[in-house]
Amino acid sequence: MAGRKVMDADEIRRAMTRIAHEIVERNRGAEQVGLVGILMRGAPLAARLAGMIREIEGITPPVGSVDVGLYRDDYPARRPAVRPSDIPYDITGRHIVLVDEVLFTGRTVRAAIDALIDLGRPASVQLAVLLDRGHRELPIRPDFVGKNVPTARTEHVKVSLTELDGEDSVVISSGTGTSRDRTNGMDRG
Repeated sequence: MAGRKVMDADEIRRAMTRIAHEIVERNRGAEQVGLVGILMRGAPLAARLAGMIREIEGITPPVGSVDVGLYRDDYPARRPAVRPSDIPYDITGRHIVLVDEVLFTGRTVRAAIDALIDLGRPASVQLAVLLDRGHRELPIRPDFVGKNVPTARTEHVKVSLTELDGEDSVVISSGTGTSRDRTNGMDRG
C-alpha cells in the first residue's frame, strides 16, 4: 500500500517504551496490572508491553487477548470471523490495560469493554493505543498514546507489526471510505 509512513520501527519501539513507563507510573507499579490486547494487532503489542514492563519493574503482568466481533454494535450485519478470546487470569480487581493499534471511532474499544465486563469486574480499565487518529463517535479517550496523528475520515491507517507482517511500520494512505477489516491491519474503529 502506497502512502506516507508516519512511524517506523524505531518510532514504534520508542512509543511503546514510553507507554510501558506511563503504565507503571500511573498504576504505582505493575503488581495489579493486567494487559489485554484487542485482536489482532493489539495482542502482540500487549505482549511487547509486558516484556517492557518486566524490564522496568521486574514483574511481568499477565497478558490476554480479546476478540470483540460478537460485541460490536454492527453485529450481526457484519458477521465478523470470530477468534477465541484468551484471558488466562482473573481480571477481577486488577487494573486492566486494553491495548490496540489504532483508536478511531471508539466503537471497537466499547465492544472490548463489554467483553471484559462479561469476564469479571476490573478495578479499572485503561486504554493504550499506538496511534490515535481522532474522529471519535463515542466519548472514549486513550490513557496512553504512542502518537496522535490527525487524519481525514477517508484515509486508511495500516499498522504492520513484525509478529504478524514481518516489519514494524504505520502508513497512512488516501482512500474512498473507512476500512472496517480487522484482518489486514487497516483501521476499523
